[in-house]
Amino acid sequence: MKILVTGASGFIGSFIVEEALNRGLETWAGVRKSSSRRYLQDERIHFIELDLSDKEKLKQQLADTNFDYIVHAAGATKCLHQEDFYKVNTEGTINLVKAILELKMPLKRLVYLSSLSVFGAVREEQPYHEIEENDVPHPNTAYGKSKLEAEKFLESVNGQLSYIILRPTGVYGPKEKDYFMMAKSIKQHIDFSVGFKCQDITFIYVLDVVQAVFQALDRGKSGRKYFLSDGKVYQSTEFSDLLHAEMGKPWWLRIKAPIWVLRVITFFGEYYGRLTGKMTVLNNDKFNILKQRNWRCDIEPAVDELGFHPQYQLKRGVKLTVKWYQENGWL
Repeated sequence: MKILVTGASGFIGSFIVEEALNRGLETWAGVRKSSSRRYLQDERIHFIELDLSDKEKLKQQLADTNFDYIVHAAGATKCLHQEDFYKVNTEGTINLVKAILELKMPLKRLVYLSSLSVFGAVREEQPYHEIEENDVPHPNTAYGKSKLEAEKFLESVNGQLSYIILRPTGVYGPKEKDYFMMAKSIKQHIDFSVGFKCQDITFIYVLDVVQAVFQALDRGKSGRKYFLSDGKVYQSTEFSDLLHAEMGKPWWLRIKAPIWVLRVITFFGEYYGRLTGKMTVLNNDKFNILKQRNWRCDIEPAVDELGFHPQYQLKRGVKLTVKWYQENGWL
């Protein structure tokens, strides 16, 4: 069996490649010409350069190999300009799917990694309830909107292509860079949180996402969409508390600021990024993500239909993540 993983050099993609090799699959890593191969060192990996921005080039690049499975993990989570999210996340997905269909590739299944962010701030009234698949999405970030448009395109080809959509909540783990910024800040003795209203947050460790990917390939129902989390709900300070403990409890100053302070910081962060051409974590999308109070989601369909059972609760996952950061010189 041949499997193609797009975005293979990325955080989640590299773990999917590793698991595919462990399962004995002929594993192809879809990368850009400029992609780092730092985490793709196994000599069993087959590399294929993919240009997701150009359907005709994609057809040429994919023409010589028929894949049994494709995991589409390529995507952008941060962009300088909002239109770039659509170019990468939406148009890139459309180009890939059209290329597969026009080549008449005998694909058994495609798994698309979407995001809980496609829903935006729904069910925000207290007490908070789980976001469910029948809720109407109202994405409030360019990232979420671009992912939702990609999902809609997949729905439009239902029947022509067997696909599964996975919607993980916040994914953390070794190699991940956004949550790492929180760990780095704590090491520098500052913990920053915003908003005084209760916030329910969910997380998922990267290897639990990988588990779900292969369960979806094995037994997911075509056209289905599954939420993924570790099944627990946390409060806003729990992640940083665990980071602090795993890092030996350095002295710290915990700053809690109102939402309007975050709005000011992200406004200037976005402006600075565009002015310098450097992407920053503190941008308008990040404001809407941090402002959102309810990140609960219903994972029961994934449990029932995929056999998904998270193996990494937050305490265990953070411990492994901090250990990796330390061993690899990040902290």
